[in-house]
Amino acid sequence: MSAPGSGKTTLIEQTIRGLSPKIKIAVIEGDIQSTFDAEKIATTGVPVVQINTGGACHLDANMIHETFKQFNFQDLDLLIIENVGNLVCPAEFNVGEDFKVMLLSIPEGDDKPIKYPLMFHESSVLLINKIDLLPFIECDIAKIHQEVRKINSRIEIFEVSGKTKQGLDAWFDWLKKKIKEKNGTTN
Repeated sequence: MSAPGSGKTTLIEQTIRGLSPKIKIAVIEGDIQSTFDAEKIATTGVPVVQINTGGACHLDANMIHETFKQFNFQDLDLLIIENVGNLVCPAEFNVGEDFKVMLLSIPEGDDKPIKYPLMFHESSVLLINKIDLLPFIECDIAKIHQEVRKINSRIEIFEVSGKTKQGLDAWFDWLKKKIKEKNGTTN
């Protein structure tokens, strides 16, 4: 979940490249209209299904369930759902996920936790993206950490760059750990 332009699709592409083929991944892409993001994800070779909401500001569990016949869940370790870009609605709806991941990009500013607290409260993970832009943009990353921790002390926070791949290994390790826990394995 995140605002439009924060780098959701790029992060998903990097996650697929960083974890495949050991981790079998599929993606559900949510957008108001177009198939642009699904087409980008398809170039990675993973199964992808597009959901167009036709104006709705978020995906819901019924929309997600409708895609299930297009996946072979026996062959999947991870299903990524990219919700519609919005800092309000997606946090309010459970789509059957094991955990919510929020992406906040440096250009959006350090005030977003204060303005949109529900998104941070409901998320298990916050990826602070586009950290490669820190030298060029006025953004206090320590303030983001501080404000987010006031809202959700249990949240995992990773500072990453989808472009330079900085910090992505820690994100990948966290995902691999969660997949192992879900599967009941320790190796």
